[in-house]
Amino acid sequence: MVTRRAAEPGTTWAGTHTYAAANLYTPDTLDEARRIVAGSTHIRALGSRHSFHDLADSPGDLISMDRLDPDLRIDAEARTVTFGAAVRYGDLATALDEAGWALGAMASLPHISVAGATATATHGSGDRTGNLASAVVALELITADGELLTLRRGDPDFPGAVVHLGALGVVTRITLALEPRYQVRQWVRREVPWEDLLGDFDAITSAAQSVSVFTRFAEIAGRVWMKSREETEPDVPWGVRAAVEQHPIDGLDPVNCTDQLGRPGPWYDRLPHFRMGFTPSVGAEIQSEYLVPRAHAVAAITAMRGLDEQLAPVLQVSEIRTIAGDDLWLSSTEGGDRVAFHLTFAREPDAVRALLPRIEDALDPFDARPHWGKWFTTSPERLAALYPRLGDFVDLAGRLDPHGCFRNDYLDRTVLPR
Repeated sequence: MVTRRAAEPGTTWAGTHTYAAANLYTPDTLDEARRIVAGSTHIRALGSRHSFHDLADSPGDLISMDRLDPDLRIDAEARTVTFGAAVRYGDLATALDEAGWALGAMASLPHISVAGATATATHGSGDRTGNLASAVVALELITADGELLTLRRGDPDFPGAVVHLGALGVVTRITLALEPRYQVRQWVRREVPWEDLLGDFDAITSAAQSVSVFTRFAEIAGRVWMKSREETEPDVPWGVRAAVEQHPIDGLDPVNCTDQLGRPGPWYDRLPHFRMGFTPSVGAEIQSEYLVPRAHAVAAITAMRGLDEQLAPVLQVSEIRTIAGDDLWLSSTEGGDRVAFHLTFAREPDAVRALLPRIEDALDPFDARPHWGKWFTTSPERLAALYPRLGDFVDLAGRLDPHGCFRNDYLDRTVLPR
């Protein structure tokens, strides 16, 4: 049975956007979902609500795939897993680990849906680790006419369809690459000075499989999180080894964070910063993120340090991470390795809106690409210059959705301007 109800005044998980769609559909079967999409003039998929703006909203209807059978299937020979796209990373990870398998990367939060995270090129960290979309091997989606379309690696449209921002259809199933399960340990170094971070940035980011630098761009660079598959702690000369558990944001209780101090644990409970069973991060916040080519890392950090006084009133913490490049058209790491500047602000919308153009101006000389799911003010003209395949994506969206069934205000002001 299809459940149709007026959309409640629901919001994104952090309360930064209230959805304006008229109806929310929650079908029980794939056939029901196809009929709903085919019968809608405007519709968008609603995932785990972890975007910070109207990316997932619709001028018409919303559809949630949460009630469909996830039907998780592991192909041991191909080393892949296929499942319903509404599955969240934390739930997928525990099922994979029980079967002896693992993913190569996780984001900071295990609470996010796989469909939403891959559609926006969300990422973890690591010099040789691609973003979450780079693990996609195939995806199935419902097109505007209600038909099913499957795209696989090697298909001409595949690189354009993985990071799709919901513009191509409603994703129903995803296939990801797997590897054998492994354990991870994490350590934290406190009070890392700027001279070390800027003087040997490559050595710091290569000290472990996954490295995150948490900073407020103040006098001291901050803390460095190192997540490693190795049994021994990285032998590094910078900072002070943390002897107690840490939270990325100063003054907050680390009870929600994954285990540190070198204690081994399954990959899915160490690669994220926060545990699946707890409220993620702070909640009442606004996030932005910008990614620059790896070659510009030190110069971009220096530019951000120049904004320290402007950032201080609203910045809770910034996380600096590295991500390997890929060939996905709208991926923020398309074309080469990137360094990400993730910014967590207090939920002060007016102050953040005023600050973002200053940040973007400071990072613009380094070709900074914004994270699609977080706040930014980058113009569509600048986005077109930053993404060489954006024109090809526009053509793909025109072919798969000629009448604009999946369009919304977000797409109109970013990648599909009218």
